[in-house]
Amino acid sequence: MQENLFSEIASKLEAGTSLLDTVAMLLDISYDAAHRRTSLKAKLSLEESIILAKHFSISLDQLYIAQDPERVIMSKTATIASESELHHYFENSYASLAPLLAHPESSLTYSAKDLPLFYTLTGTLLAKFKIYVWLKLLHPRFHDIPFESFHPGLDVLRSAKRLGDLYESVSTTEIWDTTTINSTLKQIHFYYEAGLVSVSDAKQICNELRGLLKHLHGKIADGAKGYTLYFNELLLMNNNVLVNTPKGNRVFVPFTLLSYVSTGDVLFCEQASEYLNKQLQHSKLLNTAGEKEQHRFFNSLYSKISALEQWIDSKQLLDFN
Repeated sequence: MQENLFSEIASKLEAGTSLLDTVAMLLDISYDAAHRRTSLKAKLSLEESIILAKHFSISLDQLYIAQDPERVIMSKTATIASESELHHYFENSYASLAPLLAHPESSLTYSAKDLPLFYTLTGTLLAKFKIYVWLKLLHPRFHDIPFESFHPGLDVLRSAKRLGDLYESVSTTEIWDTTTINSTLKQIHFYYEAGLVSVSDAKQICNELRGLLKHLHGKIADGAKGYTLYFNELLLMNNNVLVNTPKGNRVFVPFTLLSYVSTGDVLFCEQASEYLNKQLQHSKLLNTAGEKEQHRFFNSLYSKISALEQWIDSKQLLDFN
């Protein structure tokens, strides 16, 4: 790693600037001592390495990882346990993604085990419900608040919508199964049966979910540019997201309900891309599959929503009797 550190420093020096002089000055050591270190005859101390790396904005972790392909450095999101922390999560997610997606040639691939997060951030009742569910599961004091009494702050709604709008602006490839909406339907079912979501709200959320699917159905039927949808019934999705940019790639991997880790490690991104490509190879491209296949896929999703609505109606009838 010491050799790599000096190589990195040398690459950052202006032409004509001596590496030996620079190391001697920054570490406050003699020219001879600096020569022993740069020639690898003497080892840098940890403190000396930190001084040099800090001065030149070099990551010692990255230098170490470069020698060990089995290790990857990840960044992770902060813990979410309150509405304000959820707001910061949306803000930080936007700040992480916006620079990556700013280039017109950037694209995003989403392995959708669940309904893609970005579709639930659009200011609808469905969006409010998803925020309600997240806080119910993450906020320790958010226990017995019914949905109709839940009023998220404007800062949360605005930051959520801004993140959702960002997703709409980028070229996107999504991989779905017919189970992709299952968790959302189960959440509606659970909180309705628990008496925390009213009949009218539950049915409106179902209707908005159907409206979202019809919107996506229309995009592929109309040949909309920048949106590609694959149907995969063989491999399990995992909600991983790969962002491809002309300047490099980045992978986002979920590790709790909303939190994720991310990395721009070249080898890791290449391996993630290879796996996603395998998923695509075993998937059906709905954009070109023809009207029959498109309707077959979406009708299977619509039927699940209808089944939940019918169950809600039957519960009303039974309760009435």
